[in-house]
Amino acid sequence: MKNKQPWIDWITATLRESAWAPFSVFSFYVIGLALHLFRMLPFIDIPTHFLGGVTITYFYRAAIRNSQKFLGDIPIPIQVLLAFTATGTTTVLWEFYENFIDHFFGTHMVRGLEDTIMDMAMGLSGALVLSLLYRRR
Repeated sequence: MKNKQPWIDWITATLRESAWAPFSVFSFYVIGLALHLFRMLPFIDIPTHFLGGVTITYFYRAAIRNSQKFLGDIPIPIQVLLAFTATGTTTVLWEFYENFIDHFFGTHMVRGLEDTIMDMAMGLSGALVLSLLYRRR
């Protein structure tokens, strides 16, 4: 049986280092839903999705960087590409979640196809900005 300690160390280090970022945006999202902020101030949906893209990309970059301790070196361009594509997948899954909740619970998070496309574009824009500007020291 293989030693699972490196996996535990990887998950722990990644969560300690970077889970605060997407958790912060998700917390704002939950508070916004509870207080109906997205209905009263619909324009805050755009920066929320942008920041979501930034923070989830930050989380993925930390996870990829921390995984090198047991996977070996991963070239920076591959790290950036992997984090960017993982964020793209996350934005699609998030939009599936919003549509699912709207359909089964009668909420109104999605305001049409244009809203969905804009949300995904903002998430990817946030991922692109972080990918271009983020440099780990």
